[in-house]
Amino acid sequence: MGRVGIVGIGQTQFRSKREDVNSVELVNEAVRAALADAQLTIKDIDAIIIGNMEHFESINYSEMWTIDGSGGYMKPVMKITTGGTTGSTIACAGFYQVSSGMFDRVLVIGWEHLSESDTTGAIASCSDPIWERSVMAGAVGPLAIVASEYMRIHGTTEEDAARVAVQAHKNALNNPYAHLHLDITVDDVLNSAMLSYPMKLLDMCPTSDGACAMVFAEDKSAREITDNVAWVKSVATRHDTAFFGDGGLKHGDKLRSLYLATEEAYTRAGIKNPFKELDVIEMYEPSSWSALTWVDSLHICEPGEAPKLFEEGVLSMKGELPLNPSGGVISTNPIGATGAVRVAEAALQIRGMADRRQVPDVELAMATGFGGSGWSDVMILER
Repeated sequence: MGRVGIVGIGQTQFRSKREDVNSVELVNEAVRAALADAQLTIKDIDAIIIGNMEHFESINYSEMWTIDGSGGYMKPVMKITTGGTTGSTIACAGFYQVSSGMFDRVLVIGWEHLSESDTTGAIASCSDPIWERSVMAGAVGPLAIVASEYMRIHGTTEEDAARVAVQAHKNALNNPYAHLHLDITVDDVLNSAMLSYPMKLLDMCPTSDGACAMVFAEDKSAREITDNVAWVKSVATRHDTAFFGDGGLKHGDKLRSLYLATEEAYTRAGIKNPFKELDVIEMYEPSSWSALTWVDSLHICEPGEAPKLFEEGVLSMKGELPLNPSGGVISTNPIGATGAVRVAEAALQIRGMADRRQVPDVELAMATGFGGSGWSDVMILER
């Protein structure tokens, strides 16, 4: 198997409502940007992978409905729908299709027009209809239960989570694509509306309209396109249980799927000390509490030490291991594209193209995806 790299990246503006475009035009906006970055045309693309949570928008066959936007007419097209991991899963699938030797250049596209959707009703199916749905329908309830459990085990406070939210939104101020640009304080977070204890409004991610596209290419083809490639070093995926309450979100004080997926990704990449060897992480964190409770599962600190890392600035833009320079999911969440944005932002860091959110001298970057009832994708990229 030869190397596979990301040679083109395109993101749309992410907003609460993109009323200026329909879904087909939204997809096309990201596709055109990715192709322009790679200096390719749609004729140069061998296959397309499109990711969308189509039951959110009640669109059947979204890969066909958006064909004029994706450029997939008479090309091999695969649709992927895996919840919050949809965007990271299409990135993994793009890597798999190219590394298998089937195709030289694969275009992956994640998108969502969430202003036209009902996400809570759809996500409710992740909870058992008898035992869980009354308290765990949607995303907020299960994440709040995880946060409460972490507080019980480690003595974490609401102020600890608020600091995470402040850091994420501060980073997002440097990202022109981000949905939310908020200059907030810890007190702002603590005084925001309570959603489900201890989760407050400013602890939680928004719902966004937007799309993200990337071009994956095999070794020779990638080097012919550009000398600035974000090479895929390793990929890993772990799926957990069907329902939230079965343990998919937590196992003890870890996100089990993320703990195991990162462990495998590090092994495949030959990484012995991720805290020292990684230069930047784009982590899928749907809330400040998610970042706080799941950093432990990245093997970069001991259980319960994540709040200290945030408090001491270790994970800030100027810290030893910057986390989510883009502002993360807390600032931007177009669900079908959210995981793809994590990979795209990690690739931009590798390529030195992240503008005001660029971390200096990035050689090794990691992106994660989260979805379903606790599933995780991990992709490690290198210069």
